[in-house]
Amino acid sequence: MRATANPPALAAAEVFGDRLQAHLEVLARVLQPHVPALERRFLDKLRRLGYDPRQRKALAAITPGAAAALLAARGLPPEFVEQVEYNGRRLAKLKLEPVRIVSALQEYDRLLAPIAGALDAAGRGSLRQALEQWYFCVVLTLNNAFYQVGETEAQTYHELFRNELESQDLDELLLQMLESLSRFCQAEAGALYLRDRATSLWWRIATTLGGEPQVAPKACVTIPAGALRRLAKGQCMIAGRGAKNLPLEPAWRQRLATCWSVPLTLEGRLIGIIQFGFAKSYEWLPREVEVLTAAAERCVLAAEKARLMQELAAREAQIRELAGHMLQVEERERRRISSELHDEAGQSLMCIRLQLEMLEMAAVDSCATLRPGLGEVRALTERTIVEIRRLLSALSPAVLEELGLAPALRQLVTRLRRLNKIQVRPRIGPLPLLPSVTTIAVYRLAQECLNNVVRHSAASRVNISVDSADERLRLSVEDDGVGFRVKEALSKRGSFGLAGMSERVALLGGKFHVDSHPGRGTRVLIELPIPAGKGPQDPGS
Repeated sequence: MRATANPPALAAAEVFGDRLQAHLEVLARVLQPHVPALERRFLDKLRRLGYDPRQRKALAAITPGAAAALLAARGLPPEFVEQVEYNGRRLAKLKLEPVRIVSALQEYDRLLAPIAGALDAAGRGSLRQALEQWYFCVVLTLNNAFYQVGETEAQTYHELFRNELESQDLDELLLQMLESLSRFCQAEAGALYLRDRATSLWWRIATTLGGEPQVAPKACVTIPAGALRRLAKGQCMIAGRGAKNLPLEPAWRQRLATCWSVPLTLEGRLIGIIQFGFAKSYEWLPREVEVLTAAAERCVLAAEKARLMQELAAREAQIRELAGHMLQVEERERRRISSELHDEAGQSLMCIRLQLEMLEMAAVDSCATLRPGLGEVRALTERTIVEIRRLLSALSPAVLEELGLAPALRQLVTRLRRLNKIQVRPRIGPLPLLPSVTTIAVYRLAQECLNNVVRHSAASRVNISVDSADERLRLSVEDDGVGFRVKEALSKRGSFGLAGMSERVALLGGKFHVDSHPGRGTRVLIELPIPAGKGPQDPGS
């Protein structure tokens, strides 16, 4: 009688048809006079065997005597099959093992022995055939009932898992989970309440009506301390049985007869309550309690995960915003330092060079020994001026602001060729007019890539290309150097070069990819979105 993996939802009355009708009529004719006495003896036997009252009541509704009584009253086998299926679902929810159901039915069969013994041979044979047909019908129907209960539970767990995957935020997750559990309970109404961590106030987060979402704004709910202690235990409340303030929705207290309350706990603390309302008196059963308790734990974990993900996303957004701000601050600081070096140190050095040149020319023959030293100091000053100009260009290239990205990149390539023995091949296509933040980012990324080539790659050739297509700007830097292992470089402690470039690209909504292998060179590919409405720009402009 154990539920099979995939039994169809069969109606036993349709399977057996008129033959079942005939056999049930035999049961009704033979057993009807004895039904009250059989039921008393059967219930007494079940009590002594340890079956609880609800189990005894459900078992008594599926016996041959119950079939005989129902048939005598209404004469329809389908109604008996429905009665068996209903009580089969109750027995499954009461967590009564199939073997104990079979054992109980065998006890009833023993009670029938004296009645069968009083019949003639033909009557006993007819009764035995009727009992066999009844037993086969009951077993098939119970098997289907157990399968229905298991299928409903599996579907509910699947829905909860899908809710967790598909929900966009915490509120949507909680509402969808409440919908799934309301449908599982077949409740007329459902509501979910959460306690605010900061204020300890209780808020109604979501409600359902008939298993579907109900438009109800969040509302603060007052829960008395005594009621809170009772609700923390989880219970089924029947109207008029000390449940005056326990349904937290005031409308439920007049409109609904039963309220189920399921606590949501995290690390021993009550953080929420789910309540389900029913129009009829409906006492919950152990297997339903078990499923709802497990589902509540799942809800808590999913809600906590969603909350942490929301906090993480908010912190990531905050960090990215801060990173973008720091990049802007860095560029402003570069320009400030560049301006100060140009206006102060640069001008002072120019004056020193001129003064040294004048002293060198004015030195008389008596001071001829000073002229070589003055010349050396002047030459050193000139080299210092050149180096400062190089630093000024690296800190804040004037050509980038005055002429645009393409000339600035060409200047960067020219300087790299002049200072290093590396063949650099640039390819710069028509570029769009870009916001200054994007222009600076592309320039800095290209500058960082070329600096890495000079410092680490030992390359002899470098290809750098910048072009645009399909509303994307692409920067590619490829060298024939020694290469490296990308995963190791990214995970290396204290190394932020690649990570910083990747973050800078991410801030602009772009993609960053590095392809490198030891001995096979490195290729860095960067793609950035181009804001709409930007037209192409001449590469030499």
